[in-house]
Amino acid sequence: MQALMMNSQLMISSILVHAERNFPESEIVSVTADNPLHRYTYKDFASRSRQLANVLPLLGAKFGDRIGTLAWNDYRHLELYYGVSGSGMVCHTINPKLFPEQIVYIIKHAQDKVLFVDLLVMPLIEALKAHLSEVEHIVVLTDKAHMPQTTLTNVKCYEELLATQSDQFDWPQFDENTASGMCYTSGTTGNPKGVVYSHRSTLLHALAGSLPDVTNASTKETCMPVVPMFHVNAWGIPYGSIMAGSKMVMPGPKMADGATLQTLIESEGVTYSSGVPTIWLALLNYLDQSKTTLSKLTRVTVGGAACPRTIIERFLTYGTKVVQGWGMTETSPLGTVFCLKRDMTDLSDTEMVDLQCKQGRGVFGIQMRIVDDNNQELPWDGVAFGALKVRGPWVASGYYGLSQEPGSEGCPVDEHGWFDTGDVATIDANGFMQITDRTKDVIKSGGEWVSSIEIENAAVSHPMIAEAAAIGRYHPKWTERPLLVVVLKPGASLSSQEVIAYLTPTLHKWSLPDDVVFVTELPHTATGKLNKLALRKTFEDYQFPNVS
Repeated sequence: MQALMMNSQLMISSILVHAERNFPESEIVSVTADNPLHRYTYKDFASRSRQLANVLPLLGAKFGDRIGTLAWNDYRHLELYYGVSGSGMVCHTINPKLFPEQIVYIIKHAQDKVLFVDLLVMPLIEALKAHLSEVEHIVVLTDKAHMPQTTLTNVKCYEELLATQSDQFDWPQFDENTASGMCYTSGTTGNPKGVVYSHRSTLLHALAGSLPDVTNASTKETCMPVVPMFHVNAWGIPYGSIMAGSKMVMPGPKMADGATLQTLIESEGVTYSSGVPTIWLALLNYLDQSKTTLSKLTRVTVGGAACPRTIIERFLTYGTKVVQGWGMTETSPLGTVFCLKRDMTDLSDTEMVDLQCKQGRGVFGIQMRIVDDNNQELPWDGVAFGALKVRGPWVASGYYGLSQEPGSEGCPVDEHGWFDTGDVATIDANGFMQITDRTKDVIKSGGEWVSSIEIENAAVSHPMIAEAAAIGRYHPKWTERPLLVVVLKPGASLSSQEVIAYLTPTLHKWSLPDDVVFVTELPHTATGKLNKLALRKTFEDYQFPNVS
């Protein structure tokens, strides 16, 4: 027996249609390179997105074409999210902070037909000129008055293009499994890999992400996504928050500037924000130095890397709750998020922070499990740890241009349909998951697995330590032992023995590093993550003291 329900396709354009009809007065406030504070409404946003949809065919773009963006969080980038995908093309967001050779590879591999670039990104595009011959048009996201001087011959002005077009456009209807967006991963080995999102996966992800136990998106909220729009669709916030009618505050190129973030939060009444730990450290440090506050910010979501306990505790002093989550480019990215269960209301402050330090509980739509080396599922007891695998309607089934056959080389999904995240995790009886390491970074010592993340989080809580990385180095008796590599804050002075003494009350004896070395800086990937591959290379000949 078949159901008697309408079979409407899930379209990204439907979010825009709904938002314009129901929340036309909701605001979008942006910081841009050509305007320190731009402000307009959802009605304006929807109108300009339709104008953009009329522009795209004039640039030779057709259904299914990849349209690249190298831009920050602002209203024009938001228009591209909807105008491109809503037209049946693929919005391919590219991180302008990647290494130039990675950007060239990504543009060529995706076969981007048109690039929309921020004004501040144009010097990079000029430098890559010789490698962009297959890109037909480069559109600068600015107005005529701010157009840069350029040696490129195929450059156009975004605002001039929009001005020529009507805002009358009927969004096409097509299969909801059509590609809507594209984002490349950036690992430390090999070329970046393309993840392709669909209209269906994006809509389902937005709905799940808007639930009360996730972001609690609402028209009563003012949301400021500080996570970049070039990074996994800004964690889905440009879809979920627009769907709910939230006021949007977009920090543009100032997303790492503590003073700008604090000013926007206070002046625009931001109640909810999202970003990576380094962003929040910049904001917290500015608050401490300036003696300013966060009067309306009730919660921040932290992801992209494990959140140090000190960030959670420092935000508490401002009355702001930290909601840690976990995900990855291949999971769109929502996988887990911190939220208390019904019987957890009487936790002490310490117990609460302990839970906030975990990556949270699985959201509806994501199944997860941990398995041993024989792919046997392990119990959710908070003790057993193993490889984390997930599956669900917004989890990648493969990478663009690589094998789509589960279990085959190049496909991240095993023969049973589970995506291997590359993370090692534990899951407790209440469903709270905690990443203990990346599979490739775990320290295997004397038959035991030692978490490098646990050591690093304990180390950076020291007031004199700016950054720390733990790696496994050869030990003749235990195969590997932890080596802690530390960057001190300016003017600070510590010895190896002082650091180990500080860690001793916090870490299990077997997790204590055998030595601590001090460096002026740690290597990072283009996305700002610790590059442990490079670090292991630097210390490949290291020998622990007093070991024969």
